[in-house]
Amino acid sequence: MSATSESPKSSLDTVKWLVVFVLLSLIVLGNYMFEFSTLERAVALVALIAAAGLVAAQTTKGKTFIGFAKDARTEVRKVVWPTRQETTQTTIIVMVATLIVGLMLWGLDAILLRVVSFFTGLGV
Repeated sequence: MSATSESPKSSLDTVKWLVVFVLLSLIVLGNYMFEFSTLERAVALVALIAAAGLVAAQTTKGKTFIGFAKDARTEVRKVVWPTRQETTQTTIIVMVATLIVGLMLWGLDAILLRVVSFFTGLGV
């Protein structure tokens, strides 16, 4: 079993995460403490979230996340997506199979109900 190696933490990472926390806290506190118009609230919300995201992106974990997101985007581009016809056919097959299994379960339930009512003498 191999040990996982972590990248060295920057000494300022803790301070950066504290700044992110303060910026996000300002959103909540500002919403409750001040009476701004909806437009002003929306602009402040977007600005503070963008600032918090930029600060978080400068941390070690933030850089790792950005690298992961870029790799994921590259992998999504490699996916061969089904055509509309393939999607429609697959959907129809799933719906028919679900209907058949549902009818089989309904029939089995009806048979078991009759068997149990025969043995218990309860006319359900």
